[in-house]
Amino acid sequence: MKRLFITALSFLFASAVFAQEIEDHDNMLMDHGGGHLMDMGGGMVMGQNLDTLPGGCDKIAATKEITVHAGHKYAKKFPGRMFAFDVQEYQFEPCTKLTVHFINEDHVRHQWMMHGLPGYLYPKGMFHLEVTGPGKVSGTLILPPGDKTYLVHCDLAQHMEKGMKGQLKVGKGSGDLPSIPGVTEFVVQDDYSGAIPEKLSYNQPSKSSSAKEAAAKKQPASGDSFISGVMVVGLAVGLLVAPFLAKKFKGMTAAEVAAYVFELIKETINFTVQLVNSLIKKLSSGKAS
Repeated sequence: MKRLFITALSFLFASAVFAQEIEDHDNMLMDHGGGHLMDMGGGMVMGQNLDTLPGGCDKIAATKEITVHAGHKYAKKFPGRMFAFDVQEYQFEPCTKLTVHFINEDHVRHQWMMHGLPGYLYPKGMFHLEVTGPGKVSGTLILPPGDKTYLVHCDLAQHMEKGMKGQLKVGKGSGDLPSIPGVTEFVVQDDYSGAIPEKLSYNQPSKSSSAKEAAAKKQPASGDSFISGVMVVGLAVGLLVAPFLAKKFKGMTAAEVAAYVFELIKETINFTVQLVNSLIKKLSSGKAS
């Protein structure tokens, strides 16, 4: 009789824990406007977009749904990581309408954030899902056109550094991001040895680093003039191709068109500057050797 009572009590306790394990916030969220939804239980959606097409999208190319699980247990397959998503990489067609069901399985706060989206459509260029404690929240966005790789991660302190990050590729993507668990190597590995490697010592810089600093001081400061020239070229190219992009801007306001064009120009300039700087460094290192 005693054993039966204990078994029944254990079953009731387990049932109660399971019933509270995942709280669905989708029916409790209050719309605060501008794609921002939130409830008092720790559920949040920011940057939701159900029907506004990004510039360059004539129509919704596909409608997709994914379920993202977040928790400590998903980091166990990545040595040295503390938190992780169950999937680290996603890929979709440009202009896809994507609904994300985000499930937090830990008793802490987790987020699924996507950065780099068009600022004229998504406030601060961000789509954000958040749940405090075990729970579920869902949000929808429409992916921009073009081939680009976007960062998705948890923005809470040290959660991304400890493994909770991934990448979402639109179209062919624009390459892989660093330190994606199971996808790319970590740029900076954690070191718990307590010793500072000689090359990272802050007390006595190595001779090679001192030589590099001296060489850098001798180089003429021509970066500003070069960047200005690149900006002029970028603006000229933008004006030349503008007629061919007219159909891309159909239905957009003047402000949206300007924001979209300048965002493309900025990305082109940044890429060109990085490419040229990389070539200069390679040439400099070749001459030094």
